[in-house]
Amino acid sequence: MDPLALIEDYLSDQENGMKNLITGFLNQVMLAEALQQAGAAQYERTDARKAHRNGYKDRSLKTRYGETILRKPQFRELPFETQVFGRYARVEKALVNAIVESYLQGVSTRKIQEIVSHLGIDQLSPASVSRLAKDLDDQVQAFLLRPIEQAIPYLFVDASYYKIRDGARYVTKAVLVVAGVRDDGYREILGARITDCENEEFWSGLFEELKERGLTGVQLVVSDGHTGIQKAAEAAFLGASWQMCQVHCTRAVLRNIPRKHQKEVVEGLKEAYGSEQRLQDLADDLNARGYRKAANTIERFLSGLMSYTAFPKPHGKRLRTTNMVERVNRELKRRTKVVGVFPNEASLLRLVGSILMDINEEWVIGRRYLTMEKE
Repeated sequence: MDPLALIEDYLSDQENGMKNLITGFLNQVMLAEALQQAGAAQYERTDARKAHRNGYKDRSLKTRYGETILRKPQFRELPFETQVFGRYARVEKALVNAIVESYLQGVSTRKIQEIVSHLGIDQLSPASVSRLAKDLDDQVQAFLLRPIEQAIPYLFVDASYYKIRDGARYVTKAVLVVAGVRDDGYREILGARITDCENEEFWSGLFEELKERGLTGVQLVVSDGHTGIQKAAEAAFLGASWQMCQVHCTRAVLRNIPRKHQKEVVEGLKEAYGSEQRLQDLADDLNARGYRKAANTIERFLSGLMSYTAFPKPHGKRLRTTNMVERVNRELKRRTKVVGVFPNEASLLRLVGSILMDINEEWVIGRRYLTMEKE
């Protein structure tokens, strides 16, 4: 891999230059993996050698910069194993599966047909789809039902919405994603569930399932204002508090404010968040101006808007909203939009779960999200 050549490629054509850089880097990763697995470099004479090299096999990999062709090392005595393809392949399989299921069930659009044709899978049989789905389902279920091994002081819940075929109808269902900040300060995806009902009974069931998997140490639950979540959180996690996402609260208030006054109210809310008295004063002012529903919204969530102030001040900015998990949902939307309408709930969970596995891997090996007090 010639660094100068890569720089020249990038300067002349950024897209192609990045693709070449990714190709060269991942090829080097596999060479390092081959060295570790063989126990010796090529042509090296040593008693530690476990396998001999047997050339390369070309393998394609789709990246955000286009398809690349990588050189996968081969061994004579044993199979070569690499982590390079696993994460990419998992989401790609789920995406292909969702598209093909839609295609086979007659709910595809012209765009989906073009994608299927481009992927070269227009002759894929229902049996092939089923085999692919079974493998992915096993991986996703293992991820979503795995034990929760560390205490989670901060729990975040948020939803995104998707179209699913239900017989002859198309319905919208919510995918609830539950994430947390562990007691070591790292983030973790804890679970996901598809639902069309968000009452207190639902939330209680979800929290109990998380506890059965080992969830402990919850001190704060951050979410939007769906009915029942506050009561369910307080019942499931005795001694814990519930924080109403301030962004969601602002949106709820603005729904009852004329457009010409919305900017003024947004500024008022920004100044009031952090003080229960200022929030009450703002509610009284809105009520006096005739915006009773907006005032009621603030008063209804008042006790839950201040919970984050009981925790370390450096954590406050990240505890006031569900932004952490909302970014996850935006990524889910971006990477699932090619499907359009999902043929069933299983197809949706299969793709969402595969993407969540990728995000979780980035979180647990990435940068620490919060510096915890005990450190």
